Amino acid sequence: MIIYNVTTNIHESVHDQWMIWMQHKHIPEILATGKFSSARMVRVLIEEEMGGVTYSVQYTTDSKETLEKYYQEDAPAFREEGVKLFGDKMLAFRTELELISEH
Repeated sequence: MIIYNVTTNIHESVHDQWMIWMQHKHIPEILATGKFSSARMVRVLIEEEMGGVTYSVQYTTDSKETLEKYYQEDAPAFREEGVKLFGDKMLAFRTELELISEH
């Protein structure tokens, strides 16, 4: 199992608008691609010097190949929408994780 993790710092001035967009539009649309089986959104509890609020969204998929298909077929449009809506009020970075074991 592969976890596609997107960590985002969002400026307080657009926080509420971003949260509504994430929970009611963005995450459901990413899941609707059929490339992920689940998503989990968590708040990062460490405060950043730069301010804002930081969240991590973890999307679960079956393989690196499926994730690559997402990058090629879907990711550019999703990223473009986020930049268009929130611009420099949002800073995101992505991490790919491979599940080794669960206990």
